[in-house]
Amino acid sequence: MYVLLTAMPHLKKPGKVVPLSKLWDRKAQKCGLRHTVYSVNGDEYTGDWLDSKKHGKGTQIWKKAGAIYDGDWKYGKRDGYGTYSKLLSVTNEYSREYSGGWENDKKHGFGTYFYSDTACYEGEWSEDQRSGWGRMYYDNGDIYEGEWLKNKHHGQGMLRLANENRYEGNWKYGKKNGHGKFFYLDKGQLYEGFWVDGVAKCGTVSDFGRAEAPTPTIYPIPKVHLLDVRSVLMETQSTYHGE
Repeated sequence: MYVLLTAMPHLKKPGKVVPLSKLWDRKAQKCGLRHTVYSVNGDEYTGDWLDSKKHGKGTQIWKKAGAIYDGDWKYGKRDGYGTYSKLLSVTNEYSREYSGGWENDKKHGFGTYFYSDTACYEGEWSEDQRSGWGRMYYDNGDIYEGEWLKNKHHGQGMLRLANENRYEGNWKYGKKNGHGKFFYLDKGQLYEGFWVDGVAKCGTVSDFGRAEAPTPTIYPIPKVHLLDVRSVLMETQSTYHGE
């Protein structure tokens, strides 16, 4: 006698149904290296992505602003090292405006900024402002080298004027404050003293490099000294005790 055994049908449990919209979102998500992605406003980006955000190396072009950034990105913001350039309407070419460090979409770290053909700053930045040590070349020929805080001279620094005269000393919020020296090299004199909000309050003037000065004063500054120190001291003591 034979018994016919038949296999029981295997019932597969239904899996989790993923909505079609989510499937499309996954496919549309940008991740890794991609070719140029164009925006509706005409902007375009070419480079690396992570979770649909610019991340890694990439180049962004802003059509309306006429600007381009080429460098590092982090979660959709400029972060690392990069160069920012502006489009010149005359030549229709990009001119570099800033090269250096970035953090959270702002200039941060060491970088060079070109204000014009003759004016530029090279030094440290913090949150889009000159802060730390830096050197600034001005259009009028002046040069400042020293410490900065929020785009102003602050701390120790030297300002060399176009005529070679210079100030060396303390600064506070863009003005001379504290002890400093001002070298009048055109006249061969040196002023050393104390400043408050850019105004010299007290100090001494002496000759300095007067022989090499292009326009020295008519007469040298006489040196003040006591001819007979002992007699002066004795006179002072007698006057004091007499009172």
